[in-house]
Amino acid sequence: MQRPRLRFGLRSAVGPDARQALISLFLNSTTSLLAGAFLGSITGTLSKFPGLLVLVPAAIGMRGNIFGSFGNRISTTIHAGTFTLSTRRDTILGQNVLATGILTLGISLVAAIVAKAIAVGLGVEGSIPVLDLITIAIIGGLLGSVVVLAATLALTSGAVRYGWDLDNVTAPLVSTLGDVLTLPALWLATFAIGVAVVSTGLGAVLAAAAVGALIWGLRTSLPELRRIVRESVPVLAVAALLSAMAGAALERSFSDFDAFPALLVLLPAFVSSAGALGGLLSGRLSTKLFLGLLDPEPFPGRAARSDIGFAYLLFLPVYAFNGVGAHYVALALGQRSPGVMSMAALALIGGALAMLFVVAVAYYGTVVAFRTGVDPDTYGIPVVSSSVDFVGAVILIVTIAALGIV
Repeated sequence: MQRPRLRFGLRSAVGPDARQALISLFLNSTTSLLAGAFLGSITGTLSKFPGLLVLVPAAIGMRGNIFGSFGNRISTTIHAGTFTLSTRRDTILGQNVLATGILTLGISLVAAIVAKAIAVGLGVEGSIPVLDLITIAIIGGLLGSVVVLAATLALTSGAVRYGWDLDNVTAPLVSTLGDVLTLPALWLATFAIGVAVVSTGLGAVLAAAAVGALIWGLRTSLPELRRIVRESVPVLAVAALLSAMAGAALERSFSDFDAFPALLVLLPAFVSSAGALGGLLSGRLSTKLFLGLLDPEPFPGRAARSDIGFAYLLFLPVYAFNGVGAHYVALALGQRSPGVMSMAALALIGGALAMLFVVAVAYYGTVVAFRTGVDPDTYGIPVVSSSVDFVGAVILIVTIAALGIV
């Protein structure tokens, strides 16, 4: 496995690892900007269903958490030489695929309940009924997950056949698909709650199905599936809570974003890029821990600093692209922007602050998981992306105020 060294940062930046990661990250940013444009276009739906905005970051984050962890687990088995490309239910890949379906159902249910509780706690008037929110979360989750699963399996096949490193591409590309698919999927799911009796009954059936799937996953005789579900449910539930808190922060500061819609275009790319970089870093660290190439030390050693430096080399072009891209996407849509320089400064300054948090959480989250005997591939991405959802949203709001943009 190629290991980029910090002292040869410029050399590693043109190597295959950097090329794979940059392509994935720029694709992530591009589609995240499109997601931001879509977010601005469904403000009528968000107004019609008060409290739905609280669910949005949790729904987006869930997709990346579940499938990013899936990709990292598969990557580790590929590097270890224990992977076989078969989706039979008793294989590692087959059990991981089953886990994604169970976790999508279960965590969608959790995210809906948490979002409703937060909306009530915020005093959102006329917030959407909990069964309607469950219907939107689960149907939207399933619609988006089918496509993401197909893409993740395609990446896995490519990694086996062409030697791609899944640690470099899975987190950014899954974040990409999560961004671009989740919002349209949630929007489509809102059409399932038009009739009160029907939507209430559907919500109850979907909630029961989610609970049943979780129980089966926790008690199944398939060892890998049972382990994944048991380890994933607690961390994904906490991740849903943190991501919903990010939605709450957005709900309370929506007027600031409304003044310059370009800021709303930037938001998904800002948060998603931080999560993708954190997931990439977590995946690389996790693989090295499993292969014995990295020691779980209190302070990052040389191998860890190499990967941290690699992440920072990727940060600069990606966040500059996010800020400039959000400005021009907003202009193309006829929306107001504070200016290209202000947007670039906002993205780079806010992104630099977010990266400090991302690096700390990725490193210590992965090390603590490894030292306590749980799978860092299962815990790394959810811990990073969910905490980045909340902290990233707060950092962006604070940086907007500090720069005097609104």
